[in-house]
Formats: sequence, C-alpha cells, structure tokens
Amino acid sequence: MQITVKLCASYRVGRFKEAERDYPAGCPVGDLLQTLGFTGKPPGVIPLNGMPAVQYTELHDGDTVALFPLVSGG
Repeated sequence: MQITVKLCASYRVGRFKEAERDYPAGCPVGDLLQTLGFTGKPPGVIPLNGMPAVQYTELHDGDTVALFPLVSGG
C-alpha cells in the first residue's frame, strides 16, 4: 500500500521532506518508524490524516503520516 510520509523540522536532516513509500497492508505506525530509523522514544506528534495517532495505529492505503519532534523552549 502507498503511504505519504512527511518529516518535519530536525527529522528531515539526512532524510527527506515528503515521500511516497510502500508498506505491507495492515502495517502499524510503529513499523513505519522503524523503517525510517527511529529508535527509542517515538516522535512527539504523529498526525495520521490530520488526526492524532500512536505507534500501534494501523495504516491504510493512501494515508498521510507526518512526524514532528518534541520542541521545547521559553
């Protein structure tokens, strides 16, 4: 299935801004994160088609996933 992946802020360094990627049917967000080299803590915010998602949320053909790191400041 085709998933659009959008990386934001520091996640783009050494990767890409936006890409269409192939994943097996029923793949959860966590598997997508592993294929992108994310280990340890998950991204701060994971919108899936504009709605909040977590690592075990199942992906479907045509979905769009964005990955945002946590940001802190004052």
